[in-house]
Amino acid sequence: MLRDNLKRLLAPRHLAFVGGRSMARALKRCAEGGYQGPMWLVNPQHDSLDGVPCVRSVAELPCAPDAVFIATNRELTLTCVAELAAKGAGGAICYASGFAETGAEGLALQQQLLKAAGHMALLGPNCYGLLDYLHSSALWPVAHGGKAVEKGVAVLTQSGNFAYNLSMSDRSLPVAYMASVGNQAQIGIAELMDALLDEPRVTAIGLHLEGLKNVPGFARAAHKALQLGIPIIALKTGVSQIGAELALSHTSSLSGSDALYDSLFERLGVIRVSGPVSFVETLKAAACGHLPKGGSLIALACSGGDAGLIADYAERNDLSLPKLEDGQVRELAQVLPTYANLVNPLDFTTAIWGDAAALERMLDSALRTEADAAMLVLDYPAEFTGERKECDLLLELYCAALKRHGKSGFVTSALPELLPAVARERLHAHGIAALQGVEDGLAAWGRIAAYQGKRQALLALGESALPPLCPQALQGEGTLLNEWQSKQALLAFGLPVPTGVLSTPEQALKDAESVGYPLVLKAVSAQLPHKTEAGAVALNLRDAQALGAALEQMRTRIAAYAPGVAFDQVLLEPMASAPLAELIVGIKRENDFGLALVIGAGGILVELLKDSKSLLLPTTDGAIRKAVLGLRSAALLQGFRGREAADLEALVAAIRAVADYACENAAQLLELDVNPLMVSAQGTTAVDALIRLGQV
Repeated sequence: MLRDNLKRLLAPRHLAFVGGRSMARALKRCAEGGYQGPMWLVNPQHDSLDGVPCVRSVAELPCAPDAVFIATNRELTLTCVAELAAKGAGGAICYASGFAETGAEGLALQQQLLKAAGHMALLGPNCYGLLDYLHSSALWPVAHGGKAVEKGVAVLTQSGNFAYNLSMSDRSLPVAYMASVGNQAQIGIAELMDALLDEPRVTAIGLHLEGLKNVPGFARAAHKALQLGIPIIALKTGVSQIGAELALSHTSSLSGSDALYDSLFERLGVIRVSGPVSFVETLKAAACGHLPKGGSLIALACSGGDAGLIADYAERNDLSLPKLEDGQVRELAQVLPTYANLVNPLDFTTAIWGDAAALERMLDSALRTEADAAMLVLDYPAEFTGERKECDLLLELYCAALKRHGKSGFVTSALPELLPAVARERLHAHGIAALQGVEDGLAAWGRIAAYQGKRQALLALGESALPPLCPQALQGEGTLLNEWQSKQALLAFGLPVPTGVLSTPEQALKDAESVGYPLVLKAVSAQLPHKTEAGAVALNLRDAQALGAALEQMRTRIAAYAPGVAFDQVLLEPMASAPLAELIVGIKRENDFGLALVIGAGGILVELLKDSKSLLLPTTDGAIRKAVLGLRSAALLQGFRGREAADLEALVAAIRAVADYACENAAQLLELDVNPLMVSAQGTTAVDALIRLGQV
């Protein structure tokens, strides 16, 4: 029922507005924007406001409206939501603030609001609302700058002002939906994404995020988008410590670790951008729905300077510029002047400027290529010059040529302001991206071109289909297992560990005979997680005399380092041979977000290189292998300088064992470290391990 009601909210047959004069104006804006269905204004104190007749109560509405905007204080909002739910309304937008973002009292009110809504879809509270340009429904408290479209992108944001400014921007972004989600008490980013992906006229989804409330739901929706080939572009704030604190106070969102957001986005093919301009331009590159098959371009400009910019920015964004074929060069030589440089990017010069026949021949020759897409740099002069008609001519000829040759493509300008709105609108009507600024334009196109290849690889990897685990918070510091207990727990899941013996200082000399020399001696105590600092490790002991001396020295050092710790258990293990590489494999717990498997350069290189990759759990063997080979130190595993190559299958299996243990114990696992994991050509061995478990 909730999903059905959300669909009603997103394609409403009738609207209601609850509030005062601002809601009368909101209703009028819907009428002026072309909304065709019935609309009602609910106000108990007035017969009409600004010429709009008022209905005295929700109960007196002629039917249960599909979508309602509630602009009252928070207490009246609770009452109104309950009345609308009882009447069978589809969905309501709660504009009022003062809920979970304000603390414990507000959180209690938000819980009451949720209970009152029942199965009615609820957006907010503490949000600006929903702009629906497919149906001309503007459930919004103030003016907005958008207009009706046949198809376009959906933008979901936790900032109403960001949405307002985006609607007012001079960028010609075709927006199908704009939603301000506020506190996401019930309907949030994940639920909206899932519903919007069922609307075939939504060509891409843009997310302006402070934090996610429903990570598994988001992952399911993003995987659905990946299957459908609908790009998701994310602008994530809260990267800095202050930004994270602001996110919490703004919409009660947990920012989470930014590294884990990177892992989540990487897993799901979400395109992350760094700012509002890259956000809008990347959405525009995807908005037409005609995505390029790859990253090769045939690039056209009428200036050598522009051609140089294209070459530099294309390379920077992993876009290739294949050489023109001999036949193309011969054809272009017949239409362009002798001083034209017949290469890609092509400077077709201003010699044929305004010559429709010559421009058409040039375009046909240039677009007869295997390149995945075409681009044109076109700079419009100021309108007062009277010289825009030549630009208009080239634009029309370019659009027609793209259609003739079945090519996707885009137009950009050297400077953002040199591609005017009239040109942008004309391009979008032809399904061609109008990107502003050659640097931002090529960066945006590069992201969308890379998405296509990455999408297939991610789907084949299978990781995107696995919703991440989202563990709840645990209280207290938990219980630390000692090294022996940690290794035995992981051994049960298949992690290779040395064939050791748990002994006592008194029994150690006898037990050493079964282990064999050289060996390693370690004190075993959960109170000594950092054994090296405590002098609780002795390596490469070659005989009984060395072992005896090490036992006495260890007793003395531990007594000095931690006087209260008993020296009553020791671990004897064979001394491992020098490995090809040492890795660290650990588990990072981010409460209410996810469990991450962290793989990195281990041993003494952990702090020095800071070379690691994170994978949210559960994961796949393919993703583990990719992460390992993505380390900067991966060369050590691949026959570096003539050395043997590591047994990658064994390494992946060992890391998989750690991941399996973590998934099985996700509810109580607080901390896990295997460091180092010794990697050789013959296999892997975990020579140290630490596990901390909490109380469920």
